[in-house]
Amino acid sequence: MAEQSSVFDMIGPVMIGPSSSHTAGVVRIGRVARKILGEKPKSAEITFYNSFARTYEGHGSDRAIIAGILDYLTDDTRIKTSFEHAKEEKLQFGFKSIGNASTMHPNTVRVKLTSENREVEIVGESRGGGVIRVTEVNGFASNFSANLHTLLIMADDKTGAIAFVANVLANDECNIATMSVNRKGKRDLAFHVIEMDSAIKEITLTYLKNLSWVKKVIFIPDIEF
Repeated sequence: MAEQSSVFDMIGPVMIGPSSSHTAGVVRIGRVARKILGEKPKSAEITFYNSFARTYEGHGSDRAIIAGILDYLTDDTRIKTSFEHAKEEKLQFGFKSIGNASTMHPNTVRVKLTSENREVEIVGESRGGGVIRVTEVNGFASNFSANLHTLLIMADDKTGAIAFVANVLANDECNIATMSVNRKGKRDLAFHVIEMDSAIKEITLTYLKNLSWVKKVIFIPDIEF
């Protein structure tokens, strides 16, 4: 089924310029990476691909991704001075560019964050109007927009796991909009990506985290523009 367009797809979000795809979308990708990490990052490695690789400095995408990692909104005036704020937060960061990744979307960025206890790496696409698509999380294929409440579950590839998780969410009155599961191999680790219309209760998150076959649970509230 084709994705439906929203008003934001056409006119874009309230944002600090110059471009919704090169600034607002990039801020949101950075915020997703920060939410998945779940704590203050110590270092960030950012790789821009294709169109981004050629224009990220001139269009402010470098400042935008750092602003997102600092968890700024797209209309935050600090985006323009995010490098200075990152240094104040003792965030070390560096940029790479790859201009000929033919299999990737023209506006693709890879973000690797490291904190005191954790590490996360995501790949995101900025599709215009502030709309994004996260296509990879820690080496697992994914496909979510962060426009909805998103639940990420790393778990053993266990028979009945998908139905079990869906039933838990149904009992919490969470309406599932999309659900996908990828795994490294049969009976190996599986990665569940679930987009929902409403937030999940804390008690339900705690229950899922305490299941013996569940390795990690991350909840990302809908990422505001």
